[in-house]
Amino acid sequence: MIDHVLAHLVEGLRQSFESALLQRQAVEERFQVDVFLGDVSFETSYSLPGEDRPARIRVDVSLDWPTWSQTAYRSRSLGEEPEEQPEVLVEIAFRIQDLTGVPDLAPVLAVLPDQLAVIGDDPLLRGPPTVEQVFAEGADDPDCAVEVSYEGTCVVDDALLDHHDQVAEALAPLGRAVASILVQMADLPFSFHPPAEHGT
Repeated sequence: MIDHVLAHLVEGLRQSFESALLQRQAVEERFQVDVFLGDVSFETSYSLPGEDRPARIRVDVSLDWPTWSQTAYRSRSLGEEPEEQPEVLVEIAFRIQDLTGVPDLAPVLAVLPDQLAVIGDDPLLRGPPTVEQVFAEGADDPDCAVEVSYEGTCVVDDALLDHHDQVAEALAPLGRAVASILVQMADLPFSFHPPAEHGT
């Protein structure tokens, strides 16, 4: 097994979401390494159980472990004092897709908190909503999608660096919060295209 901080964060994230009974969209999962810069990133998607694939309502999560964080972690492991504590860049995007039109955004934003806590003291802040419209040839109505993202930097403190088994426990509240938001979004009165009519 690769002993990498990001690998432990990924496993903790999976445990957090799956303990909250969320369903992983395996086809959307990616683990990437920038061979030029050395940054390591992971992307995955989850939805409520029983959703179609691709899910109409889902959450996309991206974790980015920059090279300088790995350098700081390595220095710390060798007994040196790094100038800065390692950090992971996090993006969490809630997406509603396959809509028949642009929905009223007020109810969507009402179920999305201003910030999300992940790990550390700095929460992720909610960004403005993004609306997409795709006009497929021969279709009467465009496919519409709404996405709202949370972005931020989370410091990985000494406790998590020393005790990787505590990562899942630290991320557990995130899984519960995301599941609660997805349930509330699923209860909103959206109008979707029939599954066989459009694909996103």
